[in-house]
Amino acid sequence: MAKANEVERKWYVIDAEGKVLGRLASEIASVLRGKRKPIFTPHVDCGDFVIVINADKVVLTGNKLHQKIHAYHTGYPGGRKEVSYAEMMEKRPEKVIELAVKGMLPKNRLGRKMIKKLKVYTGNEHPHAAQAPEVYEF
Repeated sequence: MAKANEVERKWYVIDAEGKVLGRLASEIASVLRGKRKPIFTPHVDCGDFVIVINADKVVLTGNKLHQKIHAYHTGYPGGRKEVSYAEMMEKRPEKVIELAVKGMLPKNRLGRKMIKKLKVYTGNEHPHAAQAPEVYEF
């Protein structure tokens, strides 16, 4: 059984270039939860930090780029908004990966804690060189 203060966390960098969104997101969610570790405990956040680079080069299969829609509510009456994934990939491609991974994490306070360990960047550069991240291959 893992304890929260005894968990050793690593930093991983994942290149999203040419990867399919869903397959990439499920692998990231698994690392964020810590499912690959032998000390995995469901009620303890024992996952690692994940840095995703080249988020703008992720691939959506089929016609999902134009047909898939992200809907959200502003909080005001009649405030339901819809954005296509093509539009999201133009404006904020990192949001596409964040939403996909968030949907695969637990929907509780532990999941909210896990999603904070995900860092997504559009370019090839990231500001986390001081953490000496390892390249994660799958």
